[in-house]
Amino acid sequence: MGSTNEIKNIKKNKLSQIIESLKILSYICPMEYNEAKNKFISTWGSLGTLWGINKAMAQIQALLFISTKPLSTEEIMEELQISRGNTSMNVRQLMDWGIVTKELVPGERKEYFTTEKDVQELARVIAKERSRREIQPVIKTLKEVCSIKDDGTEKTKELIKQTKALHDLADTADTMLNKLVNQNQNWLTKSLLKLFS
Repeated sequence: MGSTNEIKNIKKNKLSQIIESLKILSYICPMEYNEAKNKFISTWGSLGTLWGINKAMAQIQALLFISTKPLSTEEIMEELQISRGNTSMNVRQLMDWGIVTKELVPGERKEYFTTEKDVQELARVIAKERSRREIQPVIKTLKEVCSIKDDGTEKTKELIKQTKALHDLADTADTMLNKLVNQNQNWLTKSLLKLFS
């Protein structure tokens, strides 16, 4: 009978063989459409918080993004297994962001929705909206705080100094972001190429 190390090595080798077989099988049997669609929607939903929206909003946008036609509220509900209220509220918020639009379908009374299909335009809209919702209110607050009356005390001078520095940094970042989003098509690609050149 083999030692414990020999048995562990045999198990490791068998496990490695199984993993390699699964890798080969994954190349032979790629994901089917529904599995790939669900994986994309789920992943995009998880990433939504990074660009300032909740998971359901991101999943709705992802579904519309890969859809070949505008979808109704009922179709979105069925596909994502979410309630009518959740669907309606999140579609409205996506419309407020400027990411989703209503589309008229001839002969239909239902409302149908679609999203921006150009990835770079989508990134531009998201960046612009995040600036409006998040960065600009911070800039306004910092400007108010650093503009307080200087009473000559050390703590007031420090507050003014530090909040002014933060204001200037946030304002510069917002100005740069606005220049990027107001560029012509392919702004993201051009900006990244300049950044890494």
